[in-house]
Amino acid sequence: MSIKNISAELIRDTVARLCIEANKKLSPDMESAVRASFENEKWGIAKATLGTICENLDVAEKTGLPICQDTGMACVFIEIGQDVHIDGDYEAAVNEGVAKGYTEGYLRKSVVRDPIRRGNTGDNTPAVLNTRIVSGDKIKITVAPKGFGSENMSRIGMLKPSDGENGVKDFVVETVKLAGSNPCPPIVVGVGIGGTFDRAALLAKQALLRPVGSHHEDKYYADMETELLDRINALGIGPQGFGGKTTALGLQIETYPTHIAGMPVAVNISCHVTRHKEAVL
Repeated sequence: MSIKNISAELIRDTVARLCIEANKKLSPDMESAVRASFENEKWGIAKATLGTICENLDVAEKTGLPICQDTGMACVFIEIGQDVHIDGDYEAAVNEGVAKGYTEGYLRKSVVRDPIRRGNTGDNTPAVLNTRIVSGDKIKITVAPKGFGSENMSRIGMLKPSDGENGVKDFVVETVKLAGSNPCPPIVVGVGIGGTFDRAALLAKQALLRPVGSHHEDKYYADMETELLDRINALGIGPQGFGGKTTALGLQIETYPTHIAGMPVAVNISCHVTRHKEAVL
């Protein structure tokens, strides 16, 4: 069995590039969803608001400026093939890449070194790094900058098994209703069901990495995604809270087995600037 060597410097430079790219242009699925919502919106104020969002995307592309002033905390998801050897310090390379990308890309630095005592780190590090070992000889890197206007509206609930399907659905809808206009709708909703307290939250964030409009492979959860999206849009919160038919552009569910005594549910809300870029080394 041959081992593929990948340098820490390549990881660093790739993370840096992805930080910049993710902050300056939406993925095609997200941009299409935003523009389609503008075409389909009938309520005047909501349509004008969506038009401004579309104009912002155009200006960002023409000028090379970020699509949002909150360039987020760098959430980095990396899958490392078990037949890969990394030459150098892996975690240091990721953080060096974030620092390089946010500095060279002139992106806002939003990370503080201590959650209570604060103090800006000055380079947007450290990243929130999630690593998986998978089969193969490649490394897949996904950078998903997460702004906190939407992150702050997220919730986790340790539901009881007796709460059942309706309890899960009600918790998700209630979370969006409580969020109101705060997360800069139209939003994308990531839902994680199962696992433990921490796994449910990770599942919810990973759900946001799926293409908007995609469906869970299990029809049961695919149908739940459709129903929840309809219920959320029926709330009438609308773009930036001005009313209308588009409160959410998409809703994705990820699941994991859980304990007989529990049913964790996490809802990770993301704004209309739901960003991520990926590369394979």
